[in-house]
Amino acid sequence: MRLLISLSLVFVLASCSYVAPVEMPKEPGFFIGIFHGLISFFTMILSFFTDVEMYSRSNSGSWYDLGFVIGAMIFYGGGAKIR
Repeated sequence: MRLLISLSLVFVLASCSYVAPVEMPKEPGFFIGIFHGLISFFTMILSFFTDVEMYSRSNSGSWYDLGFVIGAMIFYGGGAKIR
């Protein structure tokens, strides 16, 4: 009986000790934000018909936002016509 309890305890503890390696996806940053801003018009049209999203939900924060705005300004000519 002691042997059975000891073996089951060893198996339970051994099964809890294994942790599978998880590779975290890389979050989009500043330069990916610029690229997404540049292609925002085309992804907006695609989003009407497919599951493509215009803006990355899993971004890295303010740097992605800044890159997205800069990319959109480059594509749409933001401020170039102001005198």
